[in-house]
Amino acid sequence: MAKPKSVDTSTGMFFEEDYLVRTLGRIAHDAEIALTELVANAWDAGASLVDITIPPTNEIALVVQDDGHGMSSMQFKDRWMRLGYNRIKHQGPQVEFPPERSDWRRKPYGRNGVGRHGLLCFSDQYNVETWRDGKGARFEVGTQAQVTPFKILNESSFLRQSHGTRLSVFVQRHLPDPDRIREILSARFLHDPRFVVRVNSQSLSLADQTGLIESMVLKIDGCPSAEAFVVDSSKAAKSTIYQGVAFWVNGRLVGSPSWVVGSEAIIDGRARFAKRYSIVVKTDDAWMSEVESDWVRFKSGPKTDLLFDAVRKYVQEVFSKLSSSLVEENSEDALVRHREDFKELSPLGRIEVASFTRDLVKTNPSVHPDTLSAAVQALINLEKSRGGAGLLVKLTKLDESDIEGLDRLLSQWTVRDALSVLDEIDHRLGVVAAIEKLCGDPSTDELHTLHPLVTQARWLFGPEFDSSEYASNVSLRSATQRIFSKRVDSTAFINSRQRPDIVVLADATCSIVGTETFDAVNANLMKIQDVLIIELKKGNSVIGREEMFQADSYIQDFLGSGAIDGTPMFKAFVVGHEIAAKTAREKEIKEENVLRGRVVATTYNQLTRTAHQRLFRLKDRIPARYEDVSGADLSARVMSSISQVRIGD
Repeated sequence: MAKPKSVDTSTGMFFEEDYLVRTLGRIAHDAEIALTELVANAWDAGASLVDITIPPTNEIALVVQDDGHGMSSMQFKDRWMRLGYNRIKHQGPQVEFPPERSDWRRKPYGRNGVGRHGLLCFSDQYNVETWRDGKGARFEVGTQAQVTPFKILNESSFLRQSHGTRLSVFVQRHLPDPDRIREILSARFLHDPRFVVRVNSQSLSLADQTGLIESMVLKIDGCPSAEAFVVDSSKAAKSTIYQGVAFWVNGRLVGSPSWVVGSEAIIDGRARFAKRYSIVVKTDDAWMSEVESDWVRFKSGPKTDLLFDAVRKYVQEVFSKLSSSLVEENSEDALVRHREDFKELSPLGRIEVASFTRDLVKTNPSVHPDTLSAAVQALINLEKSRGGAGLLVKLTKLDESDIEGLDRLLSQWTVRDALSVLDEIDHRLGVVAAIEKLCGDPSTDELHTLHPLVTQARWLFGPEFDSSEYASNVSLRSATQRIFSKRVDSTAFINSRQRPDIVVLADATCSIVGTETFDAVNANLMKIQDVLIIELKKGNSVIGREEMFQADSYIQDFLGSGAIDGTPMFKAFVVGHEIAAKTAREKEIKEENVLRGRVVATTYNQLTRTAHQRLFRLKDRIPARYEDVSGADLSARVMSSISQVRIGD
């Protein structure tokens, strides 16, 4: 007798038993999402009614039953049991309906084929009964650790007329709240009155919606009236594939909901308001004569024009009234998109940018998020250029003896400008004091404390690096990863979330930042212009020839990598506690007699001492009259009182 063939597992791919549950994400852990996905699956099956039974305990099965088209046994195995089933690819862009609803039209929800497994939220196995064309099939589905993540545990057949699908599971976890589920589902599928969802035999009418803001009877000259309902979907359903105004005529949806009424767009569908609110316009059978026979649209004519005019006017009124409540949310969203740049502004600059953003949203409630974002970014850039840091750059670039230039510069400043500069100088003096304290402490964590502090304070290395334009660059980051991958130790990493990137070396930390500029020949191409490398040595380190050579090799590797567009100028600073005797403090790197970079050795004490002198000297250059301005004493008192309260707490 032949020996049974053994399975070679050396080349096979196997799934863990919980793979499918982990793949489902929130569907497997959130009962609200799981049931929403299952109802969406019934929607995609052309159902008109979904009945959900949620038991009070795990002794009774949770059931989701619909009257959709159902499936044959072969269809179930091909569609339901296929991981990542592409519904649109295999069934087309429109929902398939049972024969008696062949004239209905729907846009499907499902795309990735995972929502149908929502019952795994409640147990590791569930039952499916599905029937069509007089035949039915029954399946028990469970997860497994095999070549497929799930399998059919049991299968049987039966005879049954009509069509539909029944899902059932005994709840072992995440027992849902029926009232909450009812609210969510009724809001999410609100747009189509011919799709009814019942939870424990109860459904919510339009007037009973949790998020109902208001209803209004619309009087239309010479025509039957209509009733409008405004629903805040965020209070229940989080999202829906349909947004805008839905027209119901005698309990049936006309066309698809949209913020375009007739040929006019009422509001931008991408705005927060449009994504949050839905409006249903309900009419009786008196308007049926104005609907096309396929129910895709209204007929053109004077009555339809009057209806659309009344609806557009009402929606605009609702929009104006409700959008004011979204000012803070829209403003915050815009600022959050630019959080890192926003943080770099002075306190005064942040206040002004926030105030501008709020005013812009108030006066233009329908402004698109991208437009608002661009305006915020432009203002942030302006604040950077005119704020304390930007003005201080101009001051540092003046020659000590240029008294005329100093007077000319100061004459252009407002009181606000001068105060911003003084504030920036005080901030920098605080940074210098912190570096002095940390670099002398042997317990200091250079990576997480000292290095970020130093590398963000690029002005320590000279006024030429004191620019808000310096930023981490994607192409530079890629080149950095390539160059340092062979030099870092086993604990090394590149922190791409921070700016600048920090690379952990065996005995140091290193950061690389740069500026970009447009190519002089081709104005459409960006190239890296300057690169600043800062290497901080650990502990009581001594900078010698080897350390200088190492920094030199970084620049040489960058130059030879071919990973950087353009011909940037490199300047590398090696910072330690001491410089060894007979070690050159500066070294030039040339290519074909063209200067391409410099390596500079310096100490923490030298950095901070130079910064102290420069900052105090700059502070003295600002006329004293700016220090006694109206409101400065009040501001000081307020700040002092706040500090006292916090200490008392």
